Amino acid sequence: MKGPRDQRGVTFIELIAATVIVAVASLGLMLAVGGAVGRSADPMIETQATAIARAYLEEVSLAGFCDPEYDPDGDPATGCRQECVASPCASGCGGAAFAAETDRAHYDDVCDYDGLADTGARDRRGVALAELAAYTVRVGVRDSGVTLGAPALASDAGRAVRIEISVEHAGLAAPIRMSAWRANID
Repeated sequence: MKGPRDQRGVTFIELIAATVIVAVASLGLMLAVGGAVGRSADPMIETQATAIARAYLEEVSLAGFCDPEYDPDGDPATGCRQECVASPCASGCGGAAFAAETDRAHYDDVCDYDGLADTGARDRRGVALAELAAYTVRVGVRDSGVTLGAPALASDAGRAVRIEISVEHAGLAAPIRMSAWRANID
């Protein structure tokens, strides 16, 4: 004869406990997956903001160091590198010293970009890119205070600037920032 201890199977209490454990585990898994899906756009926004920052940084870095109109000695044979020995953007060979261009399509030296603030990313001509309207881009060009060349050779003196780019978006925890140096090697 079989006793009560020899029976196989599960009791009603064990069945309810197993159901509760599976439900709690499933809920935790769904919350984790839901959170990941909800944040899946963040890497795309960050990647796009990084690409925008790189594009702006390249554009500014490729601009001339001196304004083309800069020629203090009137001799076209001497170039920007020999003549630009002052702070380039404040009082020297670019930007404000030569009435900085107001239209981005006509920017012709790095100093013209100082203070640029675009709501929505724009191309080189200043045309808004509709797909990137949610990004805000800021550009700063700061005098480094560094003199290039041997100090004894005033004719070989030059300056360097630091280009700073900041790209913001509501989906980013912090702005994407990039910077580069641009030396007077024109």
